[in-house]
Amino acid sequence: MGGAADPAPSALVTAEPGTRAAGAVVTRAPTRLDFGGGWTDVPPYCDREGGFVCNVAINRYATATLTRDADASAGGAELTAGADAPLIRAALRRSRAADVRISLANDFPVGAGLGGSSAASAAVLGALAAWRGDAWDLRAIAEEGRRIEVEELGVAGGRQDHYAATFGGALALTFTTSVEVRRIVLSERTRGTLERRAILVYTGESRISGDNIVEVLNAYRAREHRVLFALARMKALAGQMAAALEQGDVDQLGALVGEHWTHQRALHPAIPTPRIDEIVARAAAAGALGAKAMGASGGGCVLVIAAEDTVERVRDAVAPLGTLVPFRLDFEGLTRTR
Repeated sequence: MGGAADPAPSALVTAEPGTRAAGAVVTRAPTRLDFGGGWTDVPPYCDREGGFVCNVAINRYATATLTRDADASAGGAELTAGADAPLIRAALRRSRAADVRISLANDFPVGAGLGGSSAASAAVLGALAAWRGDAWDLRAIAEEGRRIEVEELGVAGGRQDHYAATFGGALALTFTTSVEVRRIVLSERTRGTLERRAILVYTGESRISGDNIVEVLNAYRAREHRVLFALARMKALAGQMAAALEQGDVDQLGALVGEHWTHQRALHPAIPTPRIDEIVARAAAAGALGAKAMGASGGGCVLVIAAEDTVERVRDAVAPLGTLVPFRLDFEGLTRTR
């Protein structure tokens, strides 16, 4: 299909080396829609079996604002009150930055299953690097963000969210002991079709992703057939999703998303909820091609992909069950805005 090609992913964004930024530094990082393959990016599964994820970044951002504060103690901890405080404090401590203040703002729902914590860590780490005058190594920022979550915050999880937050765009991610990043080239037509036919519904329910992930991984280690089969199938479907996107086949993508949900929900009984099931059922009855919960689920957002001629009908069917979250695709990734 026609349309401008996306630039090849670059892991290094140049900056003025060795020059500390003057004034405030403001950076933002996008959240993502995980079409398929989530859970297969989490060790030990990815280390032993190999994982594959297909996702796309969206313009719902975590924005970090960094200012100099010569009097700040413990890296400006007095400005890190709230849900993001542990993440900010950990990033400041690990970077040994003791004379700055950082605050975070989000324009997405908390606990939405959109990789918001990874977007937040990318924005904070990007701001610290820009303030120091360092070039952005997107891979290094993604990996450090995950290390902060695992080592400092005790959050079990994989890497896909961190790479979506740093690289942006539509990605095909292969996970072994390292990460291979391949950008999926989308035509302008495919981008527009996705933005029109993909409907994101926030359920308003809290997620319990950490608990879900640990229990699923324990089942994998125990070689439970149900979990082994579901993960293998989810990985295969993610590969087919990447191919469908490259071909501009949103109908096929929608069908694959629907099949993916049948396997994803089989991983653990807490993944589906009555609200999620109702959204999926009403969407299907209204003509949706497929739907699935975002992230580890147990709440958060549900992505619905409507057929070309059912968009408004599907939107009307699911709107009473949650908050519709408008979005566009993001192809910038981690960005400095000031």
